[in-house]
Amino acid sequence: MRKIYRYAQGELHAEEGEVVAEFPVPLTVNGRELATLVASPHELNYLVAGFLRLQGFVTSPDDFELLSVCKDFGAANVRIKGELPERLKPVLTSGCGTGVTFSTPQSTHVASGKQYTPAQIFSLMNELARRADRYRTHGGIHSAAVGDGEGMILYAEDLGRHNTLDRIAGEALLKGIDLSGMMLVTSGRISTEMAAKAALLGISLLASRTSPTDLAVRLCEESGVTLIGYLRAGQFLVYAHQQRLLVPGEKVKGIAGVILAGGKSSRMGRNKALLPYNGKPLIESVYRVMAELFDQVAVVTNNPEAYAFLPCRKIPDIHVGMGSIAGIHAGLAWSPEERIFVAGCDMPFLEKKLIRHLAALSADESGVIPCSPGGFEPLHAVYAKRLLPLLDEALQADRKRIIDLVPLMEVKVIPAAEVAAISPQFRSFINLNTPEDFNALP
Repeated sequence: MRKIYRYAQGELHAEEGEVVAEFPVPLTVNGRELATLVASPHELNYLVAGFLRLQGFVTSPDDFELLSVCKDFGAANVRIKGELPERLKPVLTSGCGTGVTFSTPQSTHVASGKQYTPAQIFSLMNELARRADRYRTHGGIHSAAVGDGEGMILYAEDLGRHNTLDRIAGEALLKGIDLSGMMLVTSGRISTEMAAKAALLGISLLASRTSPTDLAVRLCEESGVTLIGYLRAGQFLVYAHQQRLLVPGEKVKGIAGVILAGGKSSRMGRNKALLPYNGKPLIESVYRVMAELFDQVAVVTNNPEAYAFLPCRKIPDIHVGMGSIAGIHAGLAWSPEERIFVAGCDMPFLEKKLIRHLAALSADESGVIPCSPGGFEPLHAVYAKRLLPLLDEALQADRKRIIDLVPLMEVKVIPAAEVAAISPQFRSFINLNTPEDFNALP
């Protein structure tokens, strides 16, 4: 605390107040003075480790032979495996206090398709505000936090907003925490180096209480990071990849729902789509989920009269008697959207969260097919119209097995482990083929 003076109502008054601590840290790596980091004087080992990680000089704790930070003498001495590049060109960043980097931010594609609800994003930002005591006290400290949708995983604060990301990167590295697919919230403006660092860490969603720069928006668009600004008072603006948001109740855009009801039900012995389930035909359970997710829904059937009770389009096969592949082909030919989500008429446990996840991953793909422990699930998948010529050619050649065409479709395949994170029991894939399956329904 120190004496400061407040001007108010035409008078100066003395009072006690805090001033943000600024601590220069000369950084020596392999005997070479690399930079001076200007930061807040706490947990500087995380800052140094994260800075070196995000410059590409280290990738794991094993890369450090020595990591020594002496606060008393204000210096950091590091030895790493391998050699530094012979020539390094420092670039001053737009961070508070001016940060330094040795490379221009590049686009790094984020592979994770994890989705977050607005409630989860607000919750993490609120937790950040509760933790940021110094920020509330004198407004000179920036803060950032990483969360997984269930809670806060890491928190950092510093006088420079870019330093907060370096600290998070360093702590995650030294503690062995994988940040892929997580969301990051920050108190400061999101500039291009902030967006680049988030992408390098595999962050799938980046949010701030203030604005992003135009270059940050462009980098997030290229790297697949959902970018949010002005996150406050129950509102926010989305600048990139809004499809990654999981908004309850909102219809999925750009995709139509298709229910396959053209099978012969030979193993069931009767039309399984019309079996009674919870007092209604089984297919109605499938339709109800589809109608909640998509503006346009159709049933592929060559017996439309049997499904007159469903308030949606009934479309016939173009290639009659060719099985589920013909149903997918007919659905794509009919669809007013560029993509369709396909499900069988005998799948009563469709999970909306999983379907939204597949839809979010499908924007630039020929299709998205999830996997269960038993393999591909092509009758619970997203397909694009660009596949029509391939399917038509296969049907004309009497190739009826959709599973045989998966390698030719060049679709995105979702591993069972990723599906399990959303649907641990894989219930969405359950279908009914035999009387035993039907009798086992809860």
